[in-house]
Amino acid sequence: MLISSILRRKGSTVATVPPEATVTELLAVLAEHNIGAVVVSEDGVSIAGIVSERDVVRQLHAKGPAVLAEPVSAIMTTQVRTCAPETDLDDLRATMTDHRIRHVPVMHDGRLLGIVSIGDVVKSAIEELEAEKAHLVGYLHG
Repeated sequence: MLISSILRRKGSTVATVPPEATVTELLAVLAEHNIGAVVVSEDGVSIAGIVSERDVVRQLHAKGPAVLAEPVSAIMTTQVRTCAPETDLDDLRATMTDHRIRHVPVMHDGRLLGIVSIGDVVKSAIEELEAEKAHLVGYLHG
């Protein structure tokens, strides 16, 4: 299965914040959209970084509540692993596991097309297994 099929099903909406947004503003976006990570982007098309709940928690522990007033650019990950729409789901699953990441933006020709979470990957794997099971049961009973 390709990543493009996941995006077709879930949509291509990606929550973004500009690098100068405060961590408090970031937290509002995470809560509003009930998501675990936000792409940092000046224009909603390119990627400057990514910030997750995990990043915020680690920085709160290291710096205390003062981090809430800092810009997102101070805590974001700048080396963002991305994938293309034609990336195979198994390859992305391996990347996410090997690098311990939960969110991977999908890019094509330098443009942000969507984002895939580990939850999307697991959901797709379960759907594939259920379809395979139904096929095998139909074959055995058929």
